[in-house]
Amino acid sequence: MIIIGRHQESVDIMEKEGGLLADRPRAVAAGDILSAGLRMILAQRRAVSEASQVDATHTHLQAKAAESYAPIQMDAARDVIFDVFDNFKEHQAAANHYAASVVSRVMYGKSTSTAVDAPEIIIIHKMLKCFQNLMRPSALLVERFPIIKYLPGYTTELEEWRREESQLFHDQLNRVSKELATGEAGPSFSRYLLENQSSHKLSDEEMAYLAGSLFGAGSAVAVMVVVMAAACYPKAQEKVQEELDTVVGRDRAPTLDDYGSLPQIEAFMLECLRWRFLTTLGFAHRALADIPYGYISRDPNVDLNPDQFDPERWLDSNGKIRGDLKFPSYGFGRRICPGRHIANRSIFINLALLFWSFKITQDLVNTIDQSGFVDGVIAHPKRFAARVEPRFGDEASLRAVMAKYGEGL
Repeated sequence: MIIIGRHQESVDIMEKEGGLLADRPRAVAAGDILSAGLRMILAQRRAVSEASQVDATHTHLQAKAAESYAPIQMDAARDVIFDVFDNFKEHQAAANHYAASVVSRVMYGKSTSTAVDAPEIIIIHKMLKCFQNLMRPSALLVERFPIIKYLPGYTTELEEWRREESQLFHDQLNRVSKELATGEAGPSFSRYLLENQSSHKLSDEEMAYLAGSLFGAGSAVAVMVVVMAAACYPKAQEKVQEELDTVVGRDRAPTLDDYGSLPQIEAFMLECLRWRFLTTLGFAHRALADIPYGYISRDPNVDLNPDQFDPERWLDSNGKIRGDLKFPSYGFGRRICPGRHIANRSIFINLALLFWSFKITQDLVNTIDQSGFVDGVIAHPKRFAARVEPRFGDEASLRAVMAKYGEGL
């Protein structure tokens, strides 16, 4: 295994040689057994359907298409504000509620909010925990000696988990299929797959897993990191709030129409993803040929004082987002995360609404451990305490603003 630990080298190799690095190494437990070779993020290049899966996801989740999900994301972000008012001690649950609602509506067109204790969400989190454990390097001996998967009973537990996961994915897709037949299906990724199944040449099994694998994604962890950073670095939070007051004002709440007009928010967002790199293990690439020629978010050649939280590093002398920095949160080249546009817009609108509405501070009794993260394929903060107070007006007036939020959009 080769780890690329510098920014420029990662761009030179992973982007410019992306065609030679589009493959994945074999993942026996997570890929072959748990996912039956159907999870796109682990698909090897030799898989015939992988190109069709990539084409389907990039077509429906590209930047322009992501804009159509603005009402869904704004509705869910508004609910986060209500959740914060109701019980800020459970702010991490509020972030999970957002992710569950948005992904359920985008993937399956579900018209109502999805609770974090909904049966399908409980199963998804169970499967994600299993998947992350299996993706740890050398988690099981079968990764080194694939032949032992044929030993009687060796894969029994993994196969049971696969059946449970597959049943969930098929149930969700079948529901959309029935709604489509009766004319009740709203717009969603699953509807798109069903309506374009022949052109993408995908089987029912492949469609179920393609939508289901993306169903397990979300922006909850990034929103948790935003709250942590805001509480720990009040001056950085204040800069964002000054920009919000100048550009948006206090007569209305920010919307996704403001995306691109608030560089301080984008810089804060990018710095959160750099400061606490969420995909700590990442997903390895496999080179198809020799390429002549750590931790990228800590590259001293790019990031002065890399352990310091400093959103200004992302801004040029004109206060605009720098165009010379690429951040690896969503991967590189042809295997870059297809849902990155939706994810960025989710982080943006949550950050904008939270900072417009509240001042977030540390709990002086229970201070935040800034390194308190649970490791995994996607790292997430351990439970932490913080405090909020409305930036202007009182709770009743802010609730009234949020009740009308998004009308006419």
